[in-house]
Amino acid sequence: MSIDARFCLQRGEFHLDVDVTLPGEGVTAVFGASGAGKSTLLRCVAGLERAAQGVLSVNGEVWQREGLFLPVHRRPLGVVFQESSLFPHLTGAGNLRFGLQRTPIGERCVDWDEVVQLLGIAPLLPRYPDSLSGGERQRIALARALLASPQLLLLDEPLAALDEARKAEILPFLERLRTRFAMPMLYVTHSMREVARLADYLVLLEGGRVRAQGPVQEMLSRLDLSLAAADDAGVVIDAVVAEHDAQWHLSRLSFPGGSLWVSRCAEPPGERLRCRVLARDVSLTRERNEQSSIVNLVAAEVVELAPAASPAHVMVRLDAQGTPLLARITRQSQARIAVQPGECFWLQIKSVALLR
Repeated sequence: MSIDARFCLQRGEFHLDVDVTLPGEGVTAVFGASGAGKSTLLRCVAGLERAAQGVLSVNGEVWQREGLFLPVHRRPLGVVFQESSLFPHLTGAGNLRFGLQRTPIGERCVDWDEVVQLLGIAPLLPRYPDSLSGGERQRIALARALLASPQLLLLDEPLAALDEARKAEILPFLERLRTRFAMPMLYVTHSMREVARLADYLVLLEGGRVRAQGPVQEMLSRLDLSLAAADDAGVVIDAVVAEHDAQWHLSRLSFPGGSLWVSRCAEPPGERLRCRVLARDVSLTRERNEQSSIVNLVAAEVVELAPAASPAHVMVRLDAQGTPLLARITRQSQARIAVQPGECFWLQIKSVALLR
């Protein structure tokens, strides 16, 4: 199963030239700076750019090729934009019915009650959009898109217009969608936090072209990409809750290559969790140091070094038995403890963020 997309579009001085094969399931994040072509690519996939030349097939169904162009209303997809675009004259329930009616009864595969419960919108259904907060409107927009039983869900920076509190409100619902529904999602964003939390696969756009693409863990650890130069450069780790320590209110997460202690989480042992480790929170030492306030120690081998954004620092890519990690250290430290590819170190990890 895959999404095969090839588009060529000229808009003034901007030229989109994209040729990608993406997973036909899970969340693919389309990431890049403003003007990179993220939203234009999504509009091409949606069929909103009729001038775009190219080919598009979604899990075996051809939506566009030479001599064939399915208009947007004939493409089995759901779209959520930055602004919710709800019909102001309809209640929340009325907006949901509009999405439901897009799909014939015999082709519907998404249940009304399940979507309402999943997104927690039962109290919002009698209300009109002008009485809802931004986060509430986006939840209604998500439900409306889902009730169309789409084969592909497109999300164009759905959190960009929200403040931090509303973003924190919506993110758990987006995670639930990823877990519950098998439909693939293309998620456009310029937020690395959203990428780390939601994405399974990442496409990096620069100047209308694909700079790189791949599984999110691999992409975030690549030193040849601009992602590693950001202040919040780091990796995501898919871990399993191994145990809880009631005395110290901690939980231990295990992953291939080691384990990490974090503040006590609610999830039971065996539950999968995603966490994020920033490069600036990782230091290297030759000896295992148990006499330290830093309790998270992971053994790893240096794979690669690259210049950091600051001339005083260097980026280090490491491998912990198959799990990639990044560290940002000073050049002085690199020289002092001889950090070179092939050398083994203990990583002291000062902070771990649970992505939830």
